[in-house]
Amino acid sequence: MEFSQQFSTSPKSEADRAAILADPGFGDYFTDHTVVIDWTVDAAGEGGWHDARVEPYGPIMMDPAAAVLHYGQEIFEGLKAYRHADGSVWTFRAEANAARFNKSAVRLALPELPEEDFIESLRQIVAADRAWVPSEDGEALYLRPFMIATEAFLGVRPSREVSYRVIASPAGNYFGGELKPVSIWLSERYARAGHGGTGEAKCGGNYAASLAAQIEAEQHGCKQVLFLDPTNDYAVDELGGMNVFFVLTDGTLVTPELNGNILHGVTRSSVLQLAKDRGLAVEERKFTIAEWRERVADGTLAEVFACGTAAVITPIGELKTAQDTLATPTAEGEPVWKGIREQLLGIQTGTVEDTHGWLTRLA
Repeated sequence: MEFSQQFSTSPKSEADRAAILADPGFGDYFTDHTVVIDWTVDAAGEGGWHDARVEPYGPIMMDPAAAVLHYGQEIFEGLKAYRHADGSVWTFRAEANAARFNKSAVRLALPELPEEDFIESLRQIVAADRAWVPSEDGEALYLRPFMIATEAFLGVRPSREVSYRVIASPAGNYFGGELKPVSIWLSERYARAGHGGTGEAKCGGNYAASLAAQIEAEQHGCKQVLFLDPTNDYAVDELGGMNVFFVLTDGTLVTPELNGNILHGVTRSSVLQLAKDRGLAVEERKFTIAEWRERVADGTLAEVFACGTAAVITPIGELKTAQDTLATPTAEGEPVWKGIREQLLGIQTGTVEDTHGWLTRLA
C-alpha cells in the first residue's frame, strides 16, 4: 500500500519537544502526526482499504451517528519503538501485534489489515516523528494502532466504513518513578470477561468494564486490580491490562492458560520463551485464588509479577482482598522476574542479542 504524506505545518518546537521528553510520563503527550487508512465497502461487500496517508495529528471529524460511538465497534493495539545506541529505531514482535490485531478484528466484525500494511504504518509514523523517540533508559515511543467503525447509522450490523489509525506517544515508566513491587486489589464483585465474550480481543469495552473495579482498587491503595473467573473455581484470569505470573519455590513458572477470557499478551509469550531459554519449567494452567492462598501459607510461592507492553514486567508485592492480604515474600538473590525483565529490555533496546528474530527496524 502506498502512503501519501501531508506533514504538519505547526509541529512542536524543538524546545517544547525536549521539555516533554525530559519527563514523558505515559500517554500524556502525542507526536505531530498520525497515520490513517480508510476502508469502505458497499452493501454487496465490494470495496476495501484505500487512501493510506500520513497527516498532522488532530481531532477526528466524525458523524454523531458513527457506529463506534453507539455500539463500541473498535479495536486497538499497543507496541513500542526503541532507539538503539546507533540512533536506529526498532520495534519488538510487530508481527505478533499484527496477528492479534486481526484476531481482534474478526471477533469485533471489523476488516483484517494485511500484516505488511500494519507494519508499514508503523514505519510511516516513526519516519515522520523520529525526533520524538526517547533515548533514556526505560523509555520508548509508544505506538497505538486502532480501528474504529465510522459509518453513520443506528442499525445493529457491522459498519461498512472503517478508519484505521496510528498515533504515537513518548513513554517513560508506566507506574512512574523507581520500579517497586505494587499492591493489587482482588475484584470479587466484578468479572473482566465471560466465556464466549470478547476477553481475548483487545477492544475498548474490556478496558471500560474494568474501570469500576480499578476505582475500587485505588480506594484500597492499589495500583491494579486482579480478576477471577467465578465459573471456573475462581481461577485467576488477569489484571485490568496485564497478564500475571507466579514463580514457585521449586523454580516453576506458572501463568493462567489462555481460555478465551485472557488476552494473548505479546509480552506474556515472550516471557514464557525467555523462561524456557533459561531452563525454567513452565506451566500454562489453571491457578485458583485458593491455590494462591495455600502457597502463601505453606511457603511454596516465591514471586508474583505482571507483564504487558506498557509496564514490561512489574513485581507484585501483595494482593489485597476484602478478607485478607496475601504478601509475596522477599526474594533471596536475584528474582526471576528481574532477570527476565533485564533480558527482555536488553533485546528490545539492542544491548542483548536477539536470538529469536523478534526485532523489526522501523527507521
